Amino acid sequence: MVEELPSLVLGITVSAYWFCVGAMVVRVSRRGRRARRILIPAQGRERVMWVVWVPLTAAWVAMPFVATAQDPTRHPWFGVPVFALVDPVFYAVRVTVSGMAVVCLLASVRCWQHMGRDWRMGVDPTDRSRLITNGPFARVRHPIYSLSVALMLCSVVVIPTPVMAAVAAFHIVLMYLKARNEEAFLLRMHDQTYSEYCRRTGRFLPRIRPSR
Repeated sequence: MVEELPSLVLGITVSAYWFCVGAMVVRVSRRGRRARRILIPAQGRERVMWVVWVPLTAAWVAMPFVATAQDPTRHPWFGVPVFALVDPVFYAVRVTVSGMAVVCLLASVRCWQHMGRDWRMGVDPTDRSRLITNGPFARVRHPIYSLSVALMLCSVVVIPTPVMAAVAAFHIVLMYLKARNEEAFLLRMHDQTYSEYCRRTGRFLPRIRPSR
């Protein structure tokens, strides 16, 4: 049971992450916006991403629990490798990283709270939401996506399997594409204000020096 602790902590953390997303959908929909419009992107490009994202998210939530239940010698693609369970150094790394995953969740909650009613799942061309450039967004344009990528990387360390690595690769690519798409939309909406914001901030990590 002790060997399974990092996987279980990760599984609960990832489940809590997406539970919070679901709770926000319900909250925003109660303020006059239909849940379908919040969940399903209005933009065709994001709808294509959404088709990939739904099964990817389901796999991400399920993998920690699936990996815990699998025999790694019989199901090496799904089960946590034996070395990750018995090697004391790697096990300590997995325990530490599972704690880091919890930190990613808590930091994401902070970002969601800062966005408040302006939180959205995707781009809505009819929506004129305000541009948030303070708090967690003061130095990074997409802190929520950065934390999502960090949480996914934590998942790969805790569950070092080929399937988890493949899920992570697709997720990171989608995060990049989604961030670029949102930036293009916000640039059209806010023009020079957003251009200046991009100049002084980084996409996923803080910019060391503002670009010229």
